[in-house]
Amino acid sequence: MTHTITVRDLGHVTEVVFSNPPNNHANVALLREIGETLLALDAKPECRAIVLASEGKAFCAGADLANDESGGGVGGSGDDPVREFYDQALRIYEAKKPVVAAIQGAAVGAGLGLAVSADFRVAAPEARFVANFTRLAFHPGFALSATLPRLLGQQNAALMLLTSRRIKGEEALAMGLADELVPLTEVRNAAHKLAAEIAEGGPLGVMATRRTLRTGLYETVRDTLAHEHEEQWKLRETEDHQEGIRSVAERRPGNFKGR
Repeated sequence: MTHTITVRDLGHVTEVVFSNPPNNHANVALLREIGETLLALDAKPECRAIVLASEGKAFCAGADLANDESGGGVGGSGDDPVREFYDQALRIYEAKKPVVAAIQGAAVGAGLGLAVSADFRVAAPEARFVANFTRLAFHPGFALSATLPRLLGQQNAALMLLTSRRIKGEEALAMGLADELVPLTEVRNAAHKLAAEIAEGGPLGVMATRRTLRTGLYETVRDTLAHEHEEQWKLRETEDHQEGIRSVAERRPGNFKGR
């Protein structure tokens, strides 16, 4: 799979658009480039806010598991591709500029993690937010076991993480997972409008306020990623996880045995 990232400056708002057809699955290379792009924008004073968007119907349909059973999942090059994947996810949390994510479709698994890493989410009714890890007989990743409770509260986060339920745009708005809900054709424009509103503030004050609001978040994400990786490592070779991968690919309920 090949990916592209397009960066466009529009006044004090910078648009970062990624594409990895057909479903914008996340892999090490894509997360590395997103992280590098966001960090590079920290050094551009003219950029005061960022819109993170993607091409196609899905925002990001999860991690690239196409090669998982052969040991090369998520596009890693070493013995521990998931660790590489999470190293790049952590870099996204290093970036200092406010990010508004434009969610036009599915944000699943790692795609949900990427959406939640942003400060705000503007979504369409067609958007679907899914923490599908238990359907894969797996442990949550991308630090969602910490970031979702922080965003939604413990009960709503538990509902998403334990049921793997699809949360539609309207429900996402009601629970605070989406900050604005607009028609599909207006998602990116609305995200730009919100980013431009942020960019109207004094940039030093905006960045200082964001830093205060996110106090401890980087460290929490770092520690949570380490814990999630450990739990996932225990589960990755289980029969249930292999069945989970097959059942999701075949669009059927998993036949889990607890082993």
